Amino acid sequence: MVLSKASSQSDVSVHSTFASRYVRASLPRFKMPENSIPKEAAYQIINDELMLDGNPRLNLASFVTTWMEPECDKLIMDAINKNYVDMDEYPVTTELQNRCVNMIAHLFNAPLGDGETAVGVGTVGSSEAIMLAGLAFKRKWQNKMKELGKPHDKPNIVTGANVQVCWEKFARYFEVELKEVKLRDGYYVMDPEKAVELVDENTICVAAILGSTLNGEFEDVKRLNDLLTEKNKQTGWDTPIHVDAASGGFIAPFLYPELEWDFRLPLVKSINVSGHKYGLVYAGIGWVIWRSKADLPEELIFHINYLGADQPTFTLNFSKGSSQVIAQYYQLIRLGYEGYRNVMENCQENAIVLKEGLEKTGKFNIVSKDAGVPLVAFSLKDNSRHNEFEISEMLRRFGWIVPAYTMPPDAQHVTVLRVVIREDFSRTLAERLVLDIEKVLQELDTLPSRVADKLVAANGTEDHVAIVKKTTREVQLEVCTAWKKLVADRKKTNGVC
Repeated sequence: MVLSKASSQSDVSVHSTFASRYVRASLPRFKMPENSIPKEAAYQIINDELMLDGNPRLNLASFVTTWMEPECDKLIMDAINKNYVDMDEYPVTTELQNRCVNMIAHLFNAPLGDGETAVGVGTVGSSEAIMLAGLAFKRKWQNKMKELGKPHDKPNIVTGANVQVCWEKFARYFEVELKEVKLRDGYYVMDPEKAVELVDENTICVAAILGSTLNGEFEDVKRLNDLLTEKNKQTGWDTPIHVDAASGGFIAPFLYPELEWDFRLPLVKSINVSGHKYGLVYAGIGWVIWRSKADLPEELIFHINYLGADQPTFTLNFSKGSSQVIAQYYQLIRLGYEGYRNVMENCQENAIVLKEGLEKTGKFNIVSKDAGVPLVAFSLKDNSRHNEFEISEMLRRFGWIVPAYTMPPDAQHVTVLRVVIREDFSRTLAERLVLDIEKVLQELDTLPSRVADKLVAANGTEDHVAIVKKTTREVQLEVCTAWKKLVADRKKTNGVC
């Protein structure tokens, strides 16, 4: 006789996750649960909630890499459990980092002799890289001022108002005054002449941006170097330059090899670059390279031996994964100069396709430049009825994440939309985005102005604002009618066959 038994209520192995009790309760948000749950249920519940995130490939706000080859994905997963800081235990991983530092240093034209090793370090991103470079400048300046017997408690740094927030963090965290060159209408990067005017004896460095976050434009580092060299001669100072090449460091060497922005300029003492941007690696890797050992004060380097051997370290954190370092080395040897150039040329060409498509609508001014980071920043020619923030909001219905933002002082009256063109943004996607933007523009034309609606709401009736001819009630009815018509039209055209 065959023996059998009925499954008990507690025997969850025969149930699917969605038939179990684990989907009947809300997930813990503040306290760890008392009891365990099956691994399948934990995975399914978390995975389901993560579906509400945006699609990384359609996140056009980000410069960060969202696609890599499957072979590199496998290398990353194989090294996911390696702690990079254990250099004695993982000597090959350490060697790969050193190779990356040397390759990037040569890419940036560091003045290295035959067999000379470059000075640099891998970081978790350009933010940490900038903190380290800034600390090196601050310590060198302090040491110099102490030797001269002068006060060394009020350092400052000169940047443009277009710098990324990590520069503000550095200034605030490490007590350095941030002197910002204000922007102006039509000129959205740091003006070298105005920057040099702000330099004084307490300036630890001038930070130039190779690829502005706002519009992708390269700042004129060569002009800045020439002006600062002249001022240093006149004053006897030796104010250096740091280049924040987070976005442009892996672009300029391949698209604009003749452009002088790197260690070919004598005042450039350090450069940071994001491997996880156009270095084509997933988020979590940056690099900072110094011109020579003399530009990195020895007292900032720590030496530890409790992991098995003497290990020099200059980082803000300690433990970190090895995967991104390995992935960077993979990209450098897999693509080579030829491959990186091809990728950057494709990005540039797709940016031009998008720009031309937007220009054909007749509705936008292009704020970005053709030379620079491959992105398109654009603003409405007429935003009296609808603005860029509305376009950004409505594009999310199509899956696109396109940011809208205002420029920093003194150009804060300018609002722009920005599309970053990454390696995985194809020509087809560029053309599709233009079509979806055109649809959004058409829909906005059928809706009443939000600006007028806000004016009515603020003033109570239309009598207080000459340009508004309708009461609040009439505007609300018009909005409802427009949306009803929009929904009805969609139902007619989007039926299921």
